[in-house]
Amino acid sequence: MIIFLRLLFSIVLVSMLWVTTWAGVECALWETPRAVVTHPWFVATLFDTYWGFITFYCWLAYKERSLLSRIAWLIAVLLLGNIAMSVYLLIQLFKVPATARIEEVLLRKS
Repeated sequence: MIIFLRLLFSIVLVSMLWVTTWAGVECALWETPRAVVTHPWFVATLFDTYWGFITFYCWLAYKERSLLSRIAWLIAVLLLGNIAMSVYLLIQLFKVPATARIEEVLLRKS
């Protein structure tokens, strides 16, 4: 399971870096047409995305003991989204052996 998750979140990271770079080269974020950013489905998707980030962050805040680390990761998740989330998960997944149980990744260490 750990190897599968390492592969999965590596793919997430690489694909997010690729698509973000591609989008940035094609068009600056601030040049997004008004019709797009005011479209109800765009707004709904943005709400869904950021509530997902907050949900993930709740688990991350449980895992991290340091307030400074919690704040830094909150900023990273809110600014970088799935890029930061996949980096955090890869860090957690490479802290345990490939034979570890998923609980060793998900639960806070004593």
